[in-house]
Amino acid sequence: MPELDLDRFDRQLLTLVQQDAALTAEQLAEHVSLSASAIQRRLKRLREQGVIQRQVAVLDAAQIGRPTTFITALQVDSERPEPMARLRAWLDAEAAVQQAFYVTGENDFVLVVTAPDTTAYEALMARLLADNPPVRRYTTQVAMGVLKRGLSLPVPE
Repeated sequence: MPELDLDRFDRQLLTLVQQDAALTAEQLAEHVSLSASAIQRRLKRLREQGVIQRQVAVLDAAQIGRPTTFITALQVDSERPEPMARLRAWLDAEAAVQQAFYVTGENDFVLVVTAPDTTAYEALMARLLADNPPVRRYTTQVAMGVLKRGLSLPVPE
């Protein structure tokens, strides 16, 4: 997909809404030299073009009972299309899988998984293995602490 031609106003807006998507058009207009109605039109266009894919609330995982983050690497036996499509769909549908990346190298997928504790994580992984026979093995790293968490992208000037 080709990169869209974003002007400086678009770039400023994208930076601001990544920091706080709840800002009103009036609040955004205080930082960007445009009217609130122009801000609304630009945001609508950026959503329609798919630049802004969705707006979400960032929750404190510990306060909602999911304090543990696991970085999981999966290896699969075969990359046949049908089993891989089922695995991808399984990962996409599983709420505990926060992020999933198809990668190069020794592993085939790297996941970021959240769970209340190691027992819940082990149950999830047992289910993953039972539901997805092509998964040969997985390795796990437990995050000891969170230094940075986010999905904000640097928007070039």
